[in-house]
Amino acid sequence: MQSVCVRRLWGSARVSRLLKVTNINRSVRQLQHKKVMEDNKPWALTSERGEGFVEDLTNIRKHFQILCYKDFLQNPQLHGPKIQAMLVWGKTPPTDPSTLRSLPSLKVVANGGVGIDHLDVPYINSLGVKVTNTPGVVSDATADMAMGLLLASARKIVQGHQISVDPNTTNHKPQSLMGVEVTGSTMGIIGMGHIGCRIAQRGKGFDMKILYHNRNRRSVEEEQAVGATFCEKMDDLLKESDFVVLAVNLSPETTGLISTRELNLMKPTATLVNISRGRVVDQDALVKALKSETILAAALDVTYPEPLPRDHPLLGLPNVLITPHVGTDTLSTSRKIVQRMVENAVAVLKGQSIPNEVKLNEVTVDSCV
Repeated sequence: MQSVCVRRLWGSARVSRLLKVTNINRSVRQLQHKKVMEDNKPWALTSERGEGFVEDLTNIRKHFQILCYKDFLQNPQLHGPKIQAMLVWGKTPPTDPSTLRSLPSLKVVANGGVGIDHLDVPYINSLGVKVTNTPGVVSDATADMAMGLLLASARKIVQGHQISVDPNTTNHKPQSLMGVEVTGSTMGIIGMGHIGCRIAQRGKGFDMKILYHNRNRRSVEEEQAVGATFCEKMDDLLKESDFVVLAVNLSPETTGLISTRELNLMKPTATLVNISRGRVVDQDALVKALKSETILAAALDVTYPEPLPRDHPLLGLPNVLITPHVGTDTLSTSRKIVQRMVENAVAVLKGQSIPNEVKLNEVTVDSCV
């Protein structure tokens, strides 16, 4: 009887060991398969870990092996030849000629965001490398920021907060907090692309009169959808608007678009809102206009450079509101941007139709609706 029990226990132990060995072998094979799959993925060069996009925002690793720029710099000769995609967020990794020449296998520069003024697209294309961006997905967040800046400036929200939390405050409602009425005012939008249209929709919600100036007039249906009126001459828009909102792409034509002459055309009660690029505005002229009360105020999400030097005169003016270029910085929009970057890069590497290729010789007309 005892020997039978021993044999049964021994048999059970052998089965248990066999099952463990089988499970271990299966795990080893799975890990080996996973490693093979990982090794077959193309390499992508990204910004620093924790800066720009965060890796867990999307499934980047599902499609790429990732090398951050800091690690790349440790040994460019070793890492450079294997990089096929560059995911650029906030101008990082840099796309200067020296960096690009160290990436002989590079096929695509996938930019996060719409603006590509930091990219030398003709030069990049001359290397046989595609350039992509992420229009559309940033429009709502950027339009929200434009409206937020407009409201905060008009109603002096930041100043009100500072007074409310200052332990030395004795008068909690000083006359200096008297603001400007937004409802029923006139908003002029310069640049009626997808973002401009989204800004117009928000202005319509405040019963604002919407004027716009654009290189191409929108269709009647699109104008009616956002309640906008076209100004063929930008001067007319500047003269009539209580709030002038800049939503243009930076180009040679729009660099310095708003300078002394344009600021002098604006109402002395008008506010300039810029969510496009800092170089669109002549900042020296803006400082003079604000100091002389040629215009009432400015609300800027963009400057040149970014950040401004700590002694820059704009930083000391009471009628200026500045944020650090955070128009697209929401968790939801960041996820969408990175997802679109990945989709663009994957499409290039697989030879598929590219959702958002940048072609400087083509004019893209997007829809307001």
